[in-house]
Amino acid sequence: MSFKLLKYIVIVALSAINSIGFAITPDSLAIKGNNAYNQGLYDSALSTYQQIIDLGLESGELYYNTGNAYFKNNDIASAILYYEKAKKLLPKDESINYNLNIANSMIVDKIDKVPELFYKKWWDFFYNFLDTDQWAIFSLIVFTLLVITIGLFILSHNRSNRKISFYIGLLLLLITIISTSLAAQKYYFSIDHKEGIIFTPSITVKSSPTQNAVDLFVIHEGTKVLITDKIDNWVEIKIKNGSVGWLPEKSLKEI
Repeated sequence: MSFKLLKYIVIVALSAINSIGFAITPDSLAIKGNNAYNQGLYDSALSTYQQIIDLGLESGELYYNTGNAYFKNNDIASAILYYEKAKKLLPKDESINYNLNIANSMIVDKIDKVPELFYKKWWDFFYNFLDTDQWAIFSLIVFTLLVITIGLFILSHNRSNRKISFYIGLLLLLITIISTSLAAQKYYFSIDHKEGIIFTPSITVKSSPTQNAVDLFVIHEGTKVLITDKIDNWVEIKIKNGSVGWLPEKSLKEI
């Protein structure tokens, strides 16, 4: 075979590979996965959705569809994991929250949340009302209005106008402080605190990060935990009732 002919074959092969690569887009994969799901081919749908995730892409809809496919496959822990991922991106989506509640009702652990004081409930309501970026944008808008109000207060020579500007400015300052605090809390929580789903049928939580430590309590597959610390291959977790302990890192998957 001549060098020119070999070169031609290589060019044609590379062109074919490139054309195939460009034809396979996230949108086309999503359509393929959804079609497989609608046909009841849940393993095929999961494989296709995973290809999209492996591309480094994420969306609430993608995670929601993945959770649904796992749910149809009776893999409740994985379904909860992906519903939680979807909820992070679309916290107010009714379908996600409904399906997540259904999946949570099917796991063994029914852990009651520690009662919260009324002001904590109010704070949590606003905390979950918007995501980090939305709270940051809202803070910038309110701060801009605050600057404008301060300008009106300084430039106005009318006493009543200055009085109105003063009180509106105080209100905007308070809102700015609160919204900025909410944005900062959500941002630092996403960095310093992670949540996970237990992927072991049943596991004993330890008092310290060693197998020989005292047994504290038992949790089961599908339970959501807050990850508060990591040491070597162990993670410190906290559950909704406030109980804290240590688990091997391999026993859970981060949301």
